[in-house]
Amino acid sequence: MFLMRRVHRAFGAAFLLCLISAPVQAEPVISKSYSYFRIGGRTAEELDKELERHGPVTKTSGHRHPGATEIKFGGEVTYVERGGRCSVGGAKVTLRTHIILPRWNNGGKAEKDLRFIWATLSSDIKRHEERHAEIARNYARMLEKELLALPARNTCDGVEALVTETTRRVLAEHDKQQALFDRVEAKNFDARMTRLLQYRIDQRQ
Repeated sequence: MFLMRRVHRAFGAAFLLCLISAPVQAEPVISKSYSYFRIGGRTAEELDKELERHGPVTKTSGHRHPGATEIKFGGEVTYVERGGRCSVGGAKVTLRTHIILPRWNNGGKAEKDLRFIWATLSSDIKRHEERHAEIARNYARMLEKELLALPARNTCDGVEALVTETTRRVLAEHDKQQALFDRVEAKNFDARMTRLLQYRIDQRQ
């Protein structure tokens, strides 16, 4: 289950004062890590085949890709009962992203032009995956903020239902945004690479 339930019942004015005076901030616990898969190849065609052969398989597509970002949301919500009402007492969303990138074994032995192309391509792959991680971070913050802002209900079961629905909705929006980003990037890949290569050529002159 994504969110654990803990119910705290408030007793006494001192505890209530503590709850009221504590600032509520939406700042999820976010971590990011990297790993690499190695590829060979001495021509552009061989590099392309190596990426297809060794690239990570994503769960959404079932196919191999030149890079991937694994995303895992988690977290915890606590509930507070007072005055016959129940509300969210605290929410802490966690997000772990793990970016998988290619590493070219033959970079030092390849021709200069191919190294130039690889530098451009690998930089774009990293940028693409970093953007996936950024989208996830934005939605983690959005989710925590919305959970903390949920209204009180007569029972904690009612609040828990709101938490479940809010979590489902925000994560579904996250998935749609990630898929849209991939579609736009794939559609514009050729034009983007041409533009990036020309920019790097201009920088070298």
